[in-house]
Amino acid sequence: RATARGPIECRWRETQSGSWHQVCSGCKMTFQWTAVALFLYAEAAVLFLFCLPFISPLRWQKIFKFQLWSRIALFWNKAFLTIIIVLIVLFLDAVREVRKYSGTQALEKDNKVYPSAFDHIHMKLFRSQRNLYISGFSLFLWLVLRRVITLITHLATEMGCNGAMKTQVEHANQSAKKYMEENENMKKALAADKRSENVLLVEVENEKQKQEIRKLKKELETTLIALNTARTEVNTLKKQFDGMTREYDRLINEHERLQTLVDGKHVKKDD
Repeated sequence: RATARGPIECRWRETQSGSWHQVCSGCKMTFQWTAVALFLYAEAAVLFLFCLPFISPLRWQKIFKFQLWSRIALFWNKAFLTIIIVLIVLFLDAVREVRKYSGTQALEKDNKVYPSAFDHIHMKLFRSQRNLYISGFSLFLWLVLRRVITLITHLATEMGCNGAMKTQVEHANQSAKKYMEENENMKKALAADKRSENVLLVEVENEKQKQEIRKLKKELETTLIALNTARTEVNTLKKQFDGMTREYDRLINEHERLQTLVDGKHVKKDD
């Protein structure tokens, strides 16, 4: 039987343990399946890098914004669809090969023609299944990779927006604190102004009261002087009244004495 890489030649070899096994020279991977396998390994490595916890989505976004990736992004959708189509074709081809070599009719037909067809069929079935798994996982990981890149981009955008909103909130809090401090300072200044105004009013009122007190003191002094003058006058009048009273008493006594003398003379004349 011949394959894409030449005819298959199988021969038996004895191992060191004494057992025999069949070696077939045409069961190596072809170039296309080698490329698909390498592509699968590359996908797994990239997904592993994406899953590393110490690389944040913001850093991946910065990496995606490099000039090289900006150029690749222009052809990203076309390349993505092209690779999907190629992987689907390879996957369907692998499914066809698996169904082809899994049937019992093909095995019976090859047994009649070739004595060792059973081993060849199983070898080809194994290779078809291997290609099926490689292409299937490659297709699956390619879709997962696209989804992961999309989610990382969205997550980085949301984290950037969250960081910007957090910064705005911090600025707003700082502004609010500043305004509150200014408001408190203004209240304190107004209170101080009110206190100063009250102090001025109290000083003015005290000055008025002092002036009133001085005025009252002057009036009191004037009143005291007038009172002293009045007392002096009263004392003078009292002295004059006492003198006049004594003079009046003296005159009355003199009048009585004279009246007595006059009455005594009239009595003598009558006798």
